[in-house]
Amino acid sequence: MWSEAEEKEVALAFDLETFDEDFVENPYPTYRAMRRHNPVCRLPDGTYFISRYQDLVTIFRDEERFISDKKVDFRKKFGDSLLFEHHTTSVVFNDPPLHTRMRALMTPFFSTHALSTLRPRVETFVDGLLDRIEEKKPFDLMTDFAQALPLNLVGDMLGVPVEERVRLADWAVLILGALEPALTEENFKKGCAAVEEFKTYLRALIESKRRSTAPRDDFDVLGALVDAETLEGKLSELELLHNCIFLLNAGQDTTTSLIVNGIEALFRFPESLELLRRRPELITTAVDEMLRLESPLQIGNRKCMAESDLHGHRLPEGAFLYIGIACANHDETVFDNAEELDIERYPNKHLAFSKGIHTCAGNALARLEAEVAIGKLLERFPKLTPVSELVRGTRARFRSVVSYPMATQ
Repeated sequence: MWSEAEEKEVALAFDLETFDEDFVENPYPTYRAMRRHNPVCRLPDGTYFISRYQDLVTIFRDEERFISDKKVDFRKKFGDSLLFEHHTTSVVFNDPPLHTRMRALMTPFFSTHALSTLRPRVETFVDGLLDRIEEKKPFDLMTDFAQALPLNLVGDMLGVPVEERVRLADWAVLILGALEPALTEENFKKGCAAVEEFKTYLRALIESKRRSTAPRDDFDVLGALVDAETLEGKLSELELLHNCIFLLNAGQDTTTSLIVNGIEALFRFPESLELLRRRPELITTAVDEMLRLESPLQIGNRKCMAESDLHGHRLPEGAFLYIGIACANHDETVFDNAEELDIERYPNKHLAFSKGIHTCAGNALARLEAEVAIGKLLERFPKLTPVSELVRGTRARFRSVVSYPMATQ
């Protein structure tokens, strides 16, 4: 633990462009210092980092004052590039009317009815993964299990042949990696190349879908988007392409992180692991607590459209904001024992899926995948044990994982 003076020094010196490996591994002591000593932090580049829970709720709920449209700021970051084209066309970085149109097209696939019909497919797929793990052992929780489930579900949504799905995940990592606060020239070039390759691939996939006469199932998102493209005012070609890319990025990367980080948290807090084994019906509240403790999306963004006041700190009009989702989810004024995993925590008012009109449309699907995956994994392998420590990626914006070796007995 840092002393009061050390905490204050850390908070005042905070810079998202110069974080180190220790911060990637465990950012939460730094976030605690931010909440206590610098809750509305002006960063060296003139942007702001917002860290307290109630301030984030204020921002999320005032979508007119704090907007998601990033065209001005992303133009500075990405120039006239394919990364700019993608990140300013996908639904997540847009406001109404584009945001409204895209959510209306996607929402039916994430309804209660749709997910109830999808659950047997998720359970069957997870059982198949566990069968292969039982034969393989030891295995890597990341690559052999957690990544495979959301990747294949999104692959089904987009009609991607099974043998071609792994490269989609590689593209997703490069495209999302370009959103990091500090963007290297190498990562910029790789991100642009990934967007170009993804667009080329999708054009062929979309053309095949247009020509197909095969009946469509209830989870054919690509088919629904292709149909919408033919209706005037519904969807342009670029919107179709980039929101297919967004579906893969959003549906695969964060859910994978949720599953792996959730399992790691259970082993870090063994009393919770034993409780969940004894009472598997707690999986629903357990997953929500995993989302709070290790939020897959750690940092979001908004733009301040009018001079605002947060906790007595002035935000100027036009300010670009980094939204500390993971930081707010550890706010001790809202969550008792915020640094602990409490799988019985209820209600759990975490912000992992945002709030307001930008609440993650696929949040119920992510919860479903995590509940089935984690529940079945623990049930099948009662002696599941880490072989070595979890290895993290180098991103600060996402709580990413590279590998987590496991043994089943």
